[in-house]
Amino acid sequence: MATLPVGEQIREWRQRRRLSQMDLALDAEISPRHLSFIETGKSTPSTMTIDRLAERLDLPFRAKNGLLRAAGFAPHHGERPLDDPAMERALAAIQHILKGHEPYPALAVDRHWNIVAANDSIAFFTEQIGSALLAPPMNALKLALHPEGLAPQIVNLGQWHAHILDQLDREIAASADAGLIALREEIADYPHGPDDETHSADPEQIWVPLVLDTVVGRLSFISTITVFGTAHDITLSELALEAFYPADRETADILHNR
Repeated sequence: MATLPVGEQIREWRQRRRLSQMDLALDAEISPRHLSFIETGKSTPSTMTIDRLAERLDLPFRAKNGLLRAAGFAPHHGERPLDDPAMERALAAIQHILKGHEPYPALAVDRHWNIVAANDSIAFFTEQIGSALLAPPMNALKLALHPEGLAPQIVNLGQWHAHILDQLDREIAASADAGLIALREEIADYPHGPDDETHSADPEQIWVPLVLDTVVGRLSFISTITVFGTAHDITLSELALEAFYPADRETADILHNR
């Protein structure tokens, strides 16, 4: 989408968000006629208009920069590599959070789910995985669902597979990221157990657990995703921390006593 004219990008994002031209124009406090002219290339939006449209469309920083470049403006958000000195404090904060989460597993991933940091308790997930999948860059979703990864240990593999695909669908709808689309296509082809397993969850359950058979017994986890709420840099805004918590008393006891 970044190679398209700014008006076509805006129209595609509007359609992804299922907004009418009228609704978006009103939300962005511009006239429908002006928005129509922008989308058809008859008018070029100002940076202020792009800011308003990006906010109303809930665009990620990467997509907003794409609009600005297509309109001939400088991007508003920088993109530093993780080894940039400016990222040191953020990475230190991530390491502090991950370490503080022990003895429960936790990891940090980039926008394509490649692992950039993890605590020692992640060994509960990786200790029975072959070395090929553990070579950098390690991808958290491939580690989980690949037949040579964690998949053989996942008791509710069909349910967890469907959960991951649903999550990727939401991220793709929000970002239109080509890397996520390719990742989803690969993961969708992984085997996932009996077809009826996907729908075998307890109707009273309020979350999708990750249930594993491990060398120390059966473990059941719930997971949470945390992002930096005040990030201004693209790389930092796309980092996410996934933390796993015991879903039952038995799992908590095993993790604390190991």
